[in-house]
Amino acid sequence: MNPVPTESLTTPPDPVRPTGEELDRQRAAIAALGHELRALVDATVRTATPPEVLHRMTDEVRRLTGQLTGRRRARAEIPAVDEFPGGVRMYSPVSGPGSPLAPPMRVTPDGDGVVGHCTLGIAHEGPPGYVHGGMSAMLLDELMGWACYAAGTPAMTVSLRMRYRRPVPLETPLRVHAHVTEAEGRKIFVAGSISAAADPSVTLVTADGVFVTPDPDRARALFPNAP
Repeated sequence: MNPVPTESLTTPPDPVRPTGEELDRQRAAIAALGHELRALVDATVRTATPPEVLHRMTDEVRRLTGQLTGRRRARAEIPAVDEFPGGVRMYSPVSGPGSPLAPPMRVTPDGDGVVGHCTLGIAHEGPPGYVHGGMSAMLLDELMGWACYAAGTPAMTVSLRMRYRRPVPLETPLRVHAHVTEAEGRKIFVAGSISAAADPSVTLVTADGVFVTPDPDRARALFPNAP
């Protein structure tokens, strides 16, 4: 039997959390890299370049990946540049400016709820020319969680019921909206919708969600690294 590597038995030291100008610089650098990675992903899913170019690019990407050295964040560890819960999430696959997967969606308060703005590209394609239905669900799930926090009740998704009324077009600015409709103890009911930013009166997708605020003991068990 192969021995277990010593490093797997140790807990990584706590990350040094930047503050002030240092935090701003770190977030700006993360966002800049995320922007370029999203451009690379977009070029990758669009290109019809010959195989020899793809192989050369594969070697180059592998070389660049090798330069991302240093401490690696462990599973369930909150990034040092994040504010959890309810704040900046630099690597969120929906709103994180540092994520190559994210649109990224910009979230702001809006009356009785929150609104998100984003544009989904070819990397998020389902039917040709339109957004993958799972992406619509991911946008709404995240924003509905933001709506819970904005209402003063951070919560986790229990169920999400989607209604796809019309196809969501790619490369089109979108408006995503969510608000809490009712609360029963720790259970919170949330409604959400997606429309084109240019014509918000025409709803493309709607969702109804049930969220639950975990009790303190459960929250500590789920998120042991939370402040």
